Amino acid sequence: MPPHHHLQSVCDQPLGHELRIENLSVNYGEVRALEEVNLRIRCAGCLALVGPNGAGKSTLLKSLAGIVTPNSGELRWREKPLRECSAEIAYLAQRSEVDWNFPLTVRGLVEMGRFPHLGWWRRFGKRDREIIDQSLETMRLTDLAGRQISALSGGQQQRAFVARALAQEAHIFLLDEPFTGLDRPSQDLLTELVTQLARDGRLVIASHHDLDTVPDIFDEVLLLNRRPIAFGGVEEVFNVTNLEACFGSLNFHAETSNQPPVPAPAASAPGSRIAGNSRASSLHS
Repeated sequence: MPPHHHLQSVCDQPLGHELRIENLSVNYGEVRALEEVNLRIRCAGCLALVGPNGAGKSTLLKSLAGIVTPNSGELRWREKPLRECSAEIAYLAQRSEVDWNFPLTVRGLVEMGRFPHLGWWRRFGKRDREIIDQSLETMRLTDLAGRQISALSGGQQQRAFVARALAQEAHIFLLDEPFTGLDRPSQDLLTELVTQLARDGRLVIASHHDLDTVPDIFDEVLLLNRRPIAFGGVEEVFNVTNLEACFGSLNFHAETSNQPPVPAPAASAPGSRIAGNSRASSLHS
């Protein structure tokens, strides 16, 4: 089910819009959460962050969003330090981290996306209101604009936060487990919206735990376990060999225990679209 409107592109030159991560490392106290992450990715892409619990997926997203301060490394967007481009970055936290009892309507939430563009003392103008209205309609939320966010379903809540990011006119969408806890129709609609964001020139980076749906949603994948295991196109690197290296053989088979048994890396598992015989592609040259 497609969105009501074709999403307006905010990126007229996606090949010139590159996110570059160089030698990124993050510690929490004495615990190393991320180590030596190197990555280059451009707009008009949809990147999955895949790895076991505690692998650093959320830490990477929060580092890009400016919530976590790295211990070392460089983050750049369009050749500028990423911290100087905060208005172009939208971060959607895990639903479990949001205070859904905060007294805020759907429209009020989406209006917050315009705040980075207003500056001091400026009121909403005609263009701001048009962008807010279009964002609500694109996410199929117009009829719910006056409802409290606490009264929404899980899928509606996620769409409301995507609408806020659209109103922000963000280039980079950072989504932390956006599909977790959603029913199938909500997952399908959010999949259509997320892939449309990428087709219209935005860069979507999302942590994701459902291995079997990665090929449906994403065109690139970063396999991460505190440090990069493999990065590249889904068809190239999303395979049993790399997944076992990322999760560990026993943990990987536990992750896929609700699917048919995964055979040796020389062949794909029946009923699974995880490639079985692609070569590993290391992030490090």
